[in-house]
Amino acid sequence: MTRRVAGLLLTGVLFTAGGPAFAHHSFAMFDRDNPVELEGIVQEFKLSNPHTFILLEAKQKDGSTKVWNLEGMSPSGLVREGWSSRTLKVGDELKLIIWPLRSGAPGGAWHIDKINFRDGRPLIEAP
Repeated sequence: MTRRVAGLLLTGVLFTAGGPAFAHHSFAMFDRDNPVELEGIVQEFKLSNPHTFILLEAKQKDGSTKVWNLEGMSPSGLVREGWSSRTLKVGDELKLIIWPLRSGAPGGAWHIDKINFRDGRPLIEAP
């Protein structure tokens, strides 16, 4: 086998192995042009791969409540920022800004610098 053929074969193997990394979903399902402010109570916090999730029971304008399924960054990214599986607890009251789902379903994406306790305190203090 020539060096050129071996190089092409190796390149093909590397691109094939990297396929799952390229398969990560886009964030096109979230409406980044129309952020929504939510206030609510944490029902569950999932620090799981590939993304973290907060289930938040939020009051609606009509007084009813709705549970929002909110997607966050990867667990490894949050751990680097000082988070753990105990950072959010059931019953914590939060105020956050999300990018809602374009479908109108009660869900969206949250970002670490757009989340505070309901009284305004930041969830994680800056170092």
